[in-house]
Amino acid sequence: MSNRPDKIKSYYKFIHFMLKYWNSDLFRQTSAVAMNNSLSEEEDDDHQFDQSPEELVEDLKEMGPTYIKLGQLLSTRPDLLPDEYLKALSHLQDNVSPVPFEEVKEIIEKELGTKISKAFKSFEEKPLASASIGQVHRAELHSGKPVAVKIQRPGIAKQFIDDLDTLDELTALAVKHLETAKTYAIDEVFAELRRILLNELDYKKEAQNLKTLKKNLEQYENLIIPAPVDDYSSARVLTMEFVSGKKITSLSPLRQMENDFSELVEELVEAYLQQIINDGFAHADPHPGNIKFTENNQIALIDLGMVARFTPQLQENLIELLLAISQSNGEKTAHSLLKMSELTEESQKKEFAKTVSDVIMESENSVAKDLQTGKILIQLNRLALATHIKLPVEINILGKILLNLDQIVAMLDPEFDLRAAIQRNVHEIMRKKMLTELKPENFFSTLIETKHFVENMPGRMNRISENLANNEFKIKIDAIDEKRVTDGFQKVANRITLGLIIAAMIIGASMLMQVPSDFTIFGYPGLAMLFFLLAAAGAIVLSYVIIFRDENLNNKD
Repeated sequence: MSNRPDKIKSYYKFIHFMLKYWNSDLFRQTSAVAMNNSLSEEEDDDHQFDQSPEELVEDLKEMGPTYIKLGQLLSTRPDLLPDEYLKALSHLQDNVSPVPFEEVKEIIEKELGTKISKAFKSFEEKPLASASIGQVHRAELHSGKPVAVKIQRPGIAKQFIDDLDTLDELTALAVKHLETAKTYAIDEVFAELRRILLNELDYKKEAQNLKTLKKNLEQYENLIIPAPVDDYSSARVLTMEFVSGKKITSLSPLRQMENDFSELVEELVEAYLQQIINDGFAHADPHPGNIKFTENNQIALIDLGMVARFTPQLQENLIELLLAISQSNGEKTAHSLLKMSELTEESQKKEFAKTVSDVIMESENSVAKDLQTGKILIQLNRLALATHIKLPVEINILGKILLNLDQIVAMLDPEFDLRAAIQRNVHEIMRKKMLTELKPENFFSTLIETKHFVENMPGRMNRISENLANNEFKIKIDAIDEKRVTDGFQKVANRITLGLIIAAMIIGASMLMQVPSDFTIFGYPGLAMLFFLLAAAGAIVLSYVIIFRDENLNNKD
């Protein structure tokens, strides 16, 4: 009961925010774009929205860290919001008010179990960046090695859990009572958001993610992944190698003109394709705040709190999907998506396939500055929802990865042919994947399965031939319920028999009417009337059973 005021406050904040933006022009435009609808010409013209970009940013800050994180996700979605709002929301990535150094010092000493002066030779009090979950300080180990130290904000875990609990409850209500919320499965969306955000709160997982990605991409000389320093890290403190550089979006036009970044872009695209379709482990949040461009023209991938994992089966499906999109083959694209989807009786496969083909054909012959592969995937995901086809959540994650990657590629080399690069690299990565799968351990596993198959084959063949020789070979087809069919025939036979008996009784009663008798009922021969009344009662009962009790009549659609 003690947390009830906090719960009421959380509900109040969320409802107040939704009431403010629900009927705004900004929300209507965002919804129209998200649903792939068009606005009227008057609505589509440039004009001032009800709320300014700065007002939206301030409202999200007041809502708390969870909503700041949502704002960060929105800042990487140019397919949803106008440019001025994207620019304002991008400041949420590094302009959050910093935690006072005294609190930072207390957290570090508590987590590492030692004085900050003993752990580090020097530690800058002013943070390099301050985000919704934590902030980063530059420091130097006693060995002279420069490091970046990320410290989690105090009390942030409780705030996240409280806000996420509120969102869970509200989305559950929305799905229960609103058809649109059910169609777009917003409860599943927030369940995925909850998982991602809770993982980001554990810096031990991020340290392991850095190690895994660094090992997977060690062959790429121009890609840098900072290694974590385990002895100076914990669940709330992450110490890693310091990488000097700037945001990739801050690259000056002069530097772009003086350098040819085509090879660097090729390497970046290949690295991400390898993560997705070979390793099954990918940096899932490559927005500009998480990509640094060094003085040596190298790219550093930092902040691995958010990663994506793809199963081997899904990796194979994604290979087909990416190749189909890169070849502008709408039919194959639709086939690949349908193959990995969940279908129901309401699924409109033909309509989905036709619309997918139209979308893919429209995007043909686009260069990097125009083509947005990620946006196409997100659009296809919406088309699937609109036609009652459920794609794996990984498709939307892949769309988000490629959407951010599109922006980076377009920044470094606007004329880069991304589709040709996908085709080149996918074929090469497939070759490497096949070689990897031919490793001795995989070969021996297949050999053991083959051994079991060969060992069991003679016995199985003997049993089959013996059953054939004894005329005991049976094939069971579970297509018709034999017992149900037999019961149905028996019911029909019983009804026919009862009907014949009733008819015979009526005929017998009519014949007895001609025979005089002292025993009468209603002035008619008594025996004849008894047969007639029994026949009438039987006919009424049989009619009632047929009309009201038979399953096939009682359960009509």
